[in-house]
Amino acid sequence: MALQLIDYQHQYQPYFEKLNKAWLEKYFTVEPLDKWVLENPEEALLQHGGKIYFVTLNGAIVGTVALRFIEDGVYEMTKMAVDFNCHGAGAGQFLCQSAIDKAREMGMEKLMLWSNRVLENAIHIYRKLGFIEVPVVKGAYGRADIQMEINFK
Repeated sequence: MALQLIDYQHQYQPYFEKLNKAWLEKYFTVEPLDKWVLENPEEALLQHGGKIYFVTLNGAIVGTVALRFIEDGVYEMTKMAVDFNCHGAGAGQFLCQSAIDKAREMGMEKLMLWSNRVLENAIHIYRKLGFIEVPVVKGAYGRADIQMEINFK
């Protein structure tokens, strides 16, 4: 089982949308902002300095993560999703670690995320990889009840 990180390409947009909608529909609801970002990732994320990555398992796309520009030196790790059929293969931790590595390479000062405590496995990975919990600043998503960050400087 070989996990590999690849960069976003226009033809991968349907994977970005499908993977994210699947977990949102399972645990929460697809909010209007989710729908717009997932259908328009180039406009919503890439054109504003963001990045989108995918993880492949034996050549098949099985997960995705995005880095959204917040302000100089600060990005949000967002839209991380792994195909339910691939849970347990290490793709989620691989994606999260890869996003952290990319953030460091880009010279970021801080990487933030918002999540929900019902996603226990994800929260465990975030803590394991160095994210610390900080007071929640209400963001655009109503489902967020935990905020975490890594400071690189």
